[in-house]
Amino acid sequence: MNIDVLRAAVSGTEWRRVDVVEETGSTNADLIARAARGEDIAGAVLLAEHQSAGRGRHGRSWSAPARSQVSMSVGVDATGVPPAAWGWLPLLTGLAVAHTVRRDYGIGAGVKWPNDVLVGTGKLAGILAEVAAPVIVVGLGLNVSLTADELPDPRAVSLSLLDRDVDRSALAAAVLRELSARLHSWRTADPTLASDYRSVSTTIGNRVRAILPNDTEIVGVATDIDDAGRLLIDDAGTTVTVSAGDITHLRPAD
Repeated sequence: MNIDVLRAAVSGTEWRRVDVVEETGSTNADLIARAARGEDIAGAVLLAEHQSAGRGRHGRSWSAPARSQVSMSVGVDATGVPPAAWGWLPLLTGLAVAHTVRRDYGIGAGVKWPNDVLVGTGKLAGILAEVAAPVIVVGLGLNVSLTADELPDPRAVSLSLLDRDVDRSALAAAVLRELSARLHSWRTADPTLASDYRSVSTTIGNRVRAILPNDTEIVGVATDIDDAGRLLIDDAGTTVTVSAGDITHLRPAD
């Protein structure tokens, strides 16, 4: 990662500090620890060349070879934004990633509610948001140069496997700029945020199976997202609303 390229690229955005470390356990955990020590992490960006203990939702772990991903966490100031809207953060982060790879690399990426970026059925990126109020830490793992043998999950995919030779510094810089713009839309309750998300959603309009923590299931057609970023599922004529925290897995129903 070229720190000079990254810092120059985020000038004029909401990111006020960018750091790159060679290795760490988890960039999310590091930012949360900095907040616990009293540091203001709003606007902070932390990237790692290698994460040895990357985390996903519900404590799931993953790892990848050094310099094969964009492994990054950001501190988002949620002051003045109703907590009900905080669920939008993983969604808009996925939207920022999908828009960037579509625009800059010609890849038809989509967003799977609530926290994955897909190309076809392959997972290109995963997102994890954690609260360190009044800041939300949002982590991103975006697969860049992983080979088929290196993928943390056989259902994953990388930009390299999609025949794209990508400079990680340029990619991270573009995602950060796009994410800053999407956060502005979020703070101003811009309705185009939701419409842009719907346009690249791989979930809305499809029949899904939502598995809850107690192993019960909701099966139906995902019809929309609401103003809080929650998923609406039509279950035999009854609309059920689920938040990201409500479910363990969301899968195709068929």
